[in-house]
Amino acid sequence: MPAEVAAKPGRLRRFLDSDVGWSFRRTPAAWLSALVLAILILTALFCPLIAPQNPHDLAQIFIDKAEIPPIWSGDGEWPFLLGTDPQGRDVFSAILYGTRVSLIIGFSAVMVSMVIGVSIGLTAGFYGGRIDNLLMRLGDTVLSIPTLLMAILVSAIFRELLPPSLRDPFAAAVLVVSIALTNWVQYARTVRASTMVERRKEYVLAARIIKVPASRIMGRHILPNTLTPVMVAATLNLGLAILSEATLSFLGVGMPITQPSLGTLIRIGNQYLFSGSWWLVVFPSLQLGLIVLSVNLLGDWLRDALNPKLR
Repeated sequence: MPAEVAAKPGRLRRFLDSDVGWSFRRTPAAWLSALVLAILILTALFCPLIAPQNPHDLAQIFIDKAEIPPIWSGDGEWPFLLGTDPQGRDVFSAILYGTRVSLIIGFSAVMVSMVIGVSIGLTAGFYGGRIDNLLMRLGDTVLSIPTLLMAILVSAIFRELLPPSLRDPFAAAVLVVSIALTNWVQYARTVRASTMVERRKEYVLAARIIKVPASRIMGRHILPNTLTPVMVAATLNLGLAILSEATLSFLGVGMPITQPSLGTLIRIGNQYLFSGSWWLVVFPSLQLGLIVLSVNLLGDWLRDALNPKLR
């Protein structure tokens, strides 16, 4: 145990002394966006300990506290820091819980699309020929359909296949699949290009000569050498996945009102924007914008830091 504890500061020191760590320390936008994103993630994960109210618990919702403005206004009340909605839910609490839903869906969608894309890219790049042509034409077909339209179509199909009683419980899973099936092509093309370069190198040719299984060559030898561009693409696509979820929820084909994400909160608040309850749409929109901006800035830095030509 002491050796493991001592190893952690060593790994952190090696990271800070590396080229990427040096770039991170010297780029204010990188560490500021990482700090903001870390705060947003931690507050979302520990929202039951931070939020003054559980917006999903009907026993904690009071109708007589509906549409209370933010606390700094004349009619504000404690502990409703950012006011309440027409159902009496605390907006601050709803934003924290909605952020957790949006982040979980965004991370899950990126992971699923990355697994699909990397698997297809490795297969296409390693085998080539008809397999490569078939898989890449499939990717071209997916790209020929607008991303949002494709996500709406997939989401609608999955929702119709489910019984009405299961649509709300499985809404998050349907969103993850819908977003993932529209975003895997970038990973596939990136990994395919790297795999086509790696498969001609001596270590791969030697492994094939001694009859190493193709799955082992792809998984243990080629894949580690293709992960750098994949990680950059995943970081940049995280913001797009969160925005896609928010867009689908805003259009009414995403998360239900009983499990609101940031997109659902914005859709609900938009109905009351011109009635004077501006805080219902402004604060969830700011939270969503802050998350996407932090992720994009971090992704832009990572792309530049891992590019040898820009060092």
